[in-house]
Amino acid sequence: MGLISEVLLLPLAPARAGSWAVRQVLQEAERIYYDPATIRAELARLEELLEAGEITEEEFDEQEDALLDRLEIATRTGAGQGDGTAQR
Repeated sequence: MGLISEVLLLPLAPARAGSWAVRQVLQEAERIYYDPATIRAELARLEELLEAGEITEEEFDEQEDALLDRLEIATRTGAGQGDGTAQR
């Protein structure tokens, strides 16, 4: 049965490989998105923008709330527990 199903599903192999690749990219994107180091770096950059006058206090508060929500999710679920690198 296993051999027959593999032969019958062989034409779908490229799609299954593509699906696997998409899942891997999505997992990596989520790991980086919820990485506490990345979030902290974004918070620091946000504060720099506020101090430089490039964003308003309201924009800062809105974006800070979103980042703090992400950080809370990351610490609560253990999401984003990667190597701690923040790409900027």
